[in-house]
Amino acid sequence: MAVSIEDVEILKPKTDKREYRRIVLKNSLQVLLISDPDTDKCAASLNVGVGSFCDPVGLEGLAHFLEHMLFYASEKYPLEDSYLKYITEHGGSTNAFTASEMTNYFFDANTDCFEEALDRFAQFFIKPLMSADATMREIKAVDSENKMYLLSDERRMSQLQKHLSLESHPYHKFGGGNCDTLDVRPKAKGVDTRQELLKFYEDKYSANLMHLVVYSKESLDKIQSLVEDKFQEIQNSDRSRFQFSSQPCTSEHLQILVRAVPIKQGHKLRIVWPITPSIVHYKEEPCRYLDHLINHEGEGSLSYVLKKLGWATELYAGEDDRASEFSFFYVVIDLTDAGQDHMQEIIGLLFKYIQLLQQSGVCKWIFDELSAICETGFHYEDKISPIDYVVRISSNMQIYPPKDWLVGSSLPSDFNPDTIQKILNELSPESVRIFWESNKFEGLTDKVEPWYGTAYSIEKVSPSRIQAWTSSAPNENLHLPVPNVFIPTDFSIKNPQEKIKLPVLLRKSSYSKLWYKPDTVFSTPKAYVKIDFDCPYVSNSPETEALANLLAMLLMDDLNEYAYYAQVAGLHYDISHTESGFQVTLVGYNHKLRILLETIVNKIAKFEVRPDRFSVIKQEMAIKAYQNFKFQQPYEQANDYYSLIIEDQTWPWMEQLEVLHCLDEEDLAKFAPIMLSRAFLQCYIAGNIEHEEAVSMIEHIEDVFFKGSNPICQPLFPSQILRNRVVKLGKGMNYCYSKEGLNPSDENSALIHYIQVHRDDFILNVKLQLVALIGEQAAFHQLRSVEQLGYITYLGQRNDFGIHGLLFIIQSTVKDPGHIDSRVEAFLRMFESKLSEMKNDEFKGNVNALINMKLEKHKSLSEESQFYWTEIISGTPKFDRREAEVEALKKLTQQELIDFFDENIKVGATRKKTLSVRVYGNQHLAEYNSQKSEAVQPNTVQVDDIFSFRRSRPLYASFR
Repeated sequence: MAVSIEDVEILKPKTDKREYRRIVLKNSLQVLLISDPDTDKCAASLNVGVGSFCDPVGLEGLAHFLEHMLFYASEKYPLEDSYLKYITEHGGSTNAFTASEMTNYFFDANTDCFEEALDRFAQFFIKPLMSADATMREIKAVDSENKMYLLSDERRMSQLQKHLSLESHPYHKFGGGNCDTLDVRPKAKGVDTRQELLKFYEDKYSANLMHLVVYSKESLDKIQSLVEDKFQEIQNSDRSRFQFSSQPCTSEHLQILVRAVPIKQGHKLRIVWPITPSIVHYKEEPCRYLDHLINHEGEGSLSYVLKKLGWATELYAGEDDRASEFSFFYVVIDLTDAGQDHMQEIIGLLFKYIQLLQQSGVCKWIFDELSAICETGFHYEDKISPIDYVVRISSNMQIYPPKDWLVGSSLPSDFNPDTIQKILNELSPESVRIFWESNKFEGLTDKVEPWYGTAYSIEKVSPSRIQAWTSSAPNENLHLPVPNVFIPTDFSIKNPQEKIKLPVLLRKSSYSKLWYKPDTVFSTPKAYVKIDFDCPYVSNSPETEALANLLAMLLMDDLNEYAYYAQVAGLHYDISHTESGFQVTLVGYNHKLRILLETIVNKIAKFEVRPDRFSVIKQEMAIKAYQNFKFQQPYEQANDYYSLIIEDQTWPWMEQLEVLHCLDEEDLAKFAPIMLSRAFLQCYIAGNIEHEEAVSMIEHIEDVFFKGSNPICQPLFPSQILRNRVVKLGKGMNYCYSKEGLNPSDENSALIHYIQVHRDDFILNVKLQLVALIGEQAAFHQLRSVEQLGYITYLGQRNDFGIHGLLFIIQSTVKDPGHIDSRVEAFLRMFESKLSEMKNDEFKGNVNALINMKLEKHKSLSEESQFYWTEIISGTPKFDRREAEVEALKKLTQQELIDFFDENIKVGATRKKTLSVRVYGNQHLAEYNSQKSEAVQPNTVQVDDIFSFRRSRPLYASFR
């Protein structure tokens, strides 16, 4: 039985109808039970207070390796990967992550399998089986994961910061692990990694260091009974928390300027200070106050000044890399080419702003405003998925007292200027660490970080030198933000006269369509607005595509100093380029939404190119974004080639980059009015907005763009409604496109194996979805766990503008894409047998799992609106899609599914249409070159020229 039911009043949002109970089991396992009668999913997360800081010397990555190994099997459920199979077949997912001081294991599943899923999960912490056979396979998986991140600048710079710290401190360690640390080096020293793994588990994993969250639709008493039954056998060795010296940086590691060479194009400054961890003062949240001000983007802010000078494109500030005994405060600045030449002035301006904060004193009105924003955000937070919720809470349980498990540090309530001033004083020249990243340092460095191979150099930078930079920094008008007019104060809920369950076409004119759905589910003071501008002159060439991208970026940039206040207050906005024009999105509190919407509309209508901002956006945001495409993961490159092959109106990034170099502000100034000269608006308004207000909003937009003596827009002609259409592959044909990876330093190769099946149809949709659901876990087990082809192994369905297909994505350093392609075919032959031999009960179980997934309720207004918006913009619009597909599933037989597979997916099927996109990394260039001269197999087409191929194929009809 439970040792105690803790009578703790857990602070929860006032809109939260869930019930909570804290219990402590006899083995000292602390548990939070959550009962939610409305949930469609059960979930659990167990957080162990053991992380990578606990790795033994010489076995770096052991905690992470244990995280991988634990989910294989247990004494009670000894079949390897049976846990993953069970969770997947019951509509769920599972994962884990290793942090510095904790490891988090979690899953979700349909509610009808709650008890067995929980039991399977619990057995990993009672009697796991970590077999010798699985050990080497999972070491390879850890190594594959590490290789995937070797060229990630974020990982590389994070490890460099750790490298430049006290060698005896656990922060210094390489926590991810690889084949070298988990196999090669231990073997050389006569160390048995598996025995060390078992010892680590026995020594470190103790129930008193664990926190469990269980989420279900059952009553609290029922959940408690299950938890007591399933988890009380976890061993309690009464271990103490891992202890370490408080600070990882001594004087040797402070007052340093590090120049480092990144992988991607661009320049970045990371200014870092070791600080007192805010966990100690989580009610006062001094770092939240400081990052609110240093992060601010309104007029007079540091970000505003740096952008105005043309020296920076982005600025981020906040606490990071925090642990129980230490933490760091970061200011990260993305520099322009001009900013790269003004590093000293930029550092000086940062310290000037810190001096401003010190001289201004801690302002209670700013703290009160921030506290009000946080409190509103807490009480009206959108409901998130149970799996994300339990992970967040179980992590909080390791840090905060029980009454604050839900809120954590997100609700600063105690105003303590001394605490804030203490952290502010720690942001000093005496303790600063400056990391300066630029490709311009290539060949100018003299040191190499050992784990990721980052080239760097280091020098001391004295406080007097930084003071000189501060004194010589430009005399800009830095000042504190003004009071935020966007903070909502009206949270009243508007009751719609009609209980509309699905969106309705509320209004239609020659200029626009307005779809509308009032909130009848969530009772939240929020709204969701989408305005899609369908402009035929946008995407008819790489040049217009590039110009439309620039326009959207410049509009966002121009709005920022004003609309940033809305973002801070919980009213989010976006202007983004689309395949047929651009979209305006607003999501958040409805109270002042219209003010922001009208401001955005006026900015678009009166758009003028600011030459200074044009050059920055073009050079630093657009061009570098295109240039850095070659540093994407190979599977992402393969996906881009896939889109170019399969989509009729998609332009290559290289062509856009080429034209972008030639564009100037005059080109954009000419393009903007042409783009808007013909348009049609697709609109969706949902949430806490009455229908009269929704109509009024759209009428106002029409007045701005389409009315008056000299209207900006004219309505579209019917012939101008152009749509991206999908290439129709030939029946019985295999198409193959091969390409060398764009980054010559990347070892990873990738394959996309796509099987095109059908045009949108409820019955065919559910057949394909069921094949994907049944095949997902089987493919993961065979291709990743057994054959060890690659860390990224994915099987799922794909929907391209209403054309559905089955998609494999595999990324690998060990095998070339041609070999992987053959293994996918081999898997499909094996899967054919699995389908035909499947017992009727297993088939019905998979059908029911898919039905439960489709009947899962939307968690928030935003999630619901995105679902309906997808239907609207795709031209279907089948708002009852899920219900219709459920009815189709209920009538589906196993033989019908087998027939569907045999006709469309089976190897050698006469109707099968396959496209393989292969990207070869530097480990497989010999295979890339040899495949060019290989004889083409029957019914196979080697695609050499994407655009010739695209022009030669028929297209599917558009839905719009």
